[in-house]
Amino acid sequence: MNISFKNKTIVVSGGTKGVGKDVVLKASKLGANVVFGGRDVDAALSIINRTSENSGKVTFIKADVTSEDECKNLFTKAFEEHSRIDGFLNYTGVTDAAPLLELNSTHIDKIFSINVQAAILCSKFAVNNMIKTNGGSIVHIGSPHAWIGDYDRVAYACSKASILTLSDHIAKHYAKYNIRSNVVTMGWTPTEGELSLRESQGISEEELKTKAAEVLPTGKMTEVEDITYSILFLLSDNSKMVSGSNFRVTGGWFL
Repeated sequence: MNISFKNKTIVVSGGTKGVGKDVVLKASKLGANVVFGGRDVDAALSIINRTSENSGKVTFIKADVTSEDECKNLFTKAFEEHSRIDGFLNYTGVTDAAPLLELNSTHIDKIFSINVQAAILCSKFAVNNMIKTNGGSIVHIGSPHAWIGDYDRVAYACSKASILTLSDHIAKHYAKYNIRSNVVTMGWTPTEGELSLRESQGISEEELKTKAAEVLPTGKMTEVEDITYSILFLLSDNSKMVSGSNFRVTGGWFL
């Protein structure tokens, strides 16, 4: 299957790390003009340097998308520069761990402001701009935790369950504007965020992969590229009739 993003504009939130970064790199190579947001300026500059020979233009907008003004600015700048927004990847998220009996409001507020509030705000501005140019595709990152969650991930699990509802809401109510919305449920993947969390718990990358191999049906962790290719398909016109779906890229992992 050939995927082309020629003359398309894609916005990525949380595009400086992990799957978000890989989507920026690969989508711009396939011709997309990519505008990505994040807070790590040094990481963003490194990404832009790596895309200098790609056919699509890549632009970074420093943004904390828990701020409505900064979220709006990300999409406004993208639309002003390219006169359209065809795709949006909602990759911003955190996976802070704590069991129910150890939760406090600070932990809950952090999880929900980043994982839910930012997703709703970005979706608002994505949809608003997509309506102007006859539609587009939104992809949210989900998690197997959304259906129960591990013992120490209750707030995270609830936040990811919210993403399923948000995506279905957009798919149902904005289809008349040719706007699609889907979730990619991302399996256990050694992203920067996951490795950082495990390091804080005293678990090395090698130990993590060994532990994951014992749990996952495929016997190995999902890699970043496994997730990226599914996202690119959903952002492209190749999936023009796919909306309201949940793509499980988990290697058969169910919690």
